[in-house]
Amino acid sequence: MISSTANAQIKYLVKLQEKGAARREDKVYVCEGRKMFGEVLACARESIVKAYFAESFITEWGSVPENMAHISGIPYETVADHVFGEISRTVTPQGVLAVVRQPEYHLDDLLSEEQAALRLLLLENLRDPGNLGTIMRTAEGAGISGVILSRESVDMFNPKVIRSTMGAIYRMPFVYVPDLAAVAVGLRQRGIMVCAAHLEGSVAYDTVEYPRRTALMVGNEANGLSDKAAQAADLRIRIPMEGEVESLNAAVAAAVLMYETYRQERAGKANRAKI
Repeated sequence: MISSTANAQIKYLVKLQEKGAARREDKVYVCEGRKMFGEVLACARESIVKAYFAESFITEWGSVPENMAHISGIPYETVADHVFGEISRTVTPQGVLAVVRQPEYHLDDLLSEEQAALRLLLLENLRDPGNLGTIMRTAEGAGISGVILSRESVDMFNPKVIRSTMGAIYRMPFVYVPDLAAVAVGLRQRGIMVCAAHLEGSVAYDTVEYPRRTALMVGNEANGLSDKAAQAADLRIRIPMEGEVESLNAAVAAAVLMYETYRQERAGKANRAKI
């Protein structure tokens, strides 16, 4: 059992959670909590490098034979409770975390020509971890095919992002690109309609008939989309506002747009079924 915060493994875990460069160098990240551990067991078991259990957790959880059988073959360490408290990044530690290999996706993986329906989300310079995690979770719920992010956006493997995805990170493909505007132009060349969320959009988002191959573009929380990115789109769309509100939270705006395309896709499926 690891009983000291000076242990090399403990120092490594802290480094992975605090340093994006360390995560990128080793191509791993840390997931924490019972739900997230359960999600990675179910969706990416082969990616688990090592699990770490607080002493009290393994005493309780590990006393159930089915639980221990479920983690058969996965390397793990037991950690003294006070040491686990030092490595946990949650207010109320749940006693379990794991080092997991980062999934790797490529842009072409997200752009299958075989998919009749392809709905993508493009994010430019998104900076808030909670927003990104919420967007990933919502994207899965709204049936988005994949998420494309500018390279300057927050690290997907930031612990706050991981927790906020509530497991969607294991199922929602994503890729970072050096030039989001150039990608938007490339999507248009592939026959994918690119719609940019913009305060000066020419049309309201819910008046547009979105084709089955559509990409939605959302910008930075404070500044919105850059002119370069907005100009790369086919159409600028706006979300109508009442009162003194000028804009919505980026995650909320993305959710509104994603679910409108989802609504239209479902309605289209219903109509096609009647024919």
